Formats: sequence, structure tokens, C-alpha cells
Amino acid sequence: MLPESPAFLWDAREAATKAASVEQGHGQAEYLGDWVLQAAVERQLEILGEALKNLRSADAETAARIPNVHAIIGTRNILVHAYAQVDQQRVWEILTDDLPELIPVLESLLAEVDETELSLQDDAGPSA
Repeated sequence: MLPESPAFLWDAREAATKAASVEQGHGQAEYLGDWVLQAAVERQLEILGEALKNLRSADAETAARIPNVHAIIGTRNILVHAYAQVDQQRVWEILTDDLPELIPVLESLLAEVDETELSLQDDAGPSA
């Protein structure tokens, strides 16, 4: 994993977690009827997609380990460039179906960074 990759992964995980939290506090009908909730979720999905787009540009190998990374980036592109075509039912499905599967993958990749950093520190020996 390249040195800049953890920052993109952290941003992606944070955005995915924030978006997913909306589903925990609100039902589908409430979400579909509340433009403020929709706007909040859309913003987090934009950040998620942008972070993964940047990760893919910087570290394609790590990005390829994220299932559906192209679809996530594509969702970001729709939200930003084709906002009139956003299907809030599909956004709800992303919250309930896709994000719960994505978040553990991002957390696992971030855990690898932590383990690698610990390993590098151990290899360096005691500090003077």
C-alpha cells in the first residue's frame, strides 16, 4: 500500500459510516420524504466516491481490492454531474445493502496499515 492510501481509505470509511448511520436512525419512508436527510447522505456518498477515485488514481492495486469500486465512483459521478437523475430508492438500497458490506472491507484495509506501521516500528528496534 502506498503512503497516501491510508488517508483516502480513512476518508472513505468515515463517509460510508456517516451515510450508513442515517439508516440506523430513520426508516425508509422517512428518508424518502426528507430532502435534508437525502442531501446529507448524498454528500457523504460524494465524499466516499471521491476518496475512492483518488485512491484508484494513486494506488490502483489497493483500490482493486475494494468490491464494486467502479460502481461507487460511478455513483459519485451521478450525484455530482447528473443530480437530476438521482434515484433516492437506489440511494436507500446503497445505505441498507451496499454500505454494510463495504465498511468492513475499508476497516480491514486500514487495519493492514496499522499492522504494517507496527511491524516497521518493531524492525527499527528501540529508539535511542
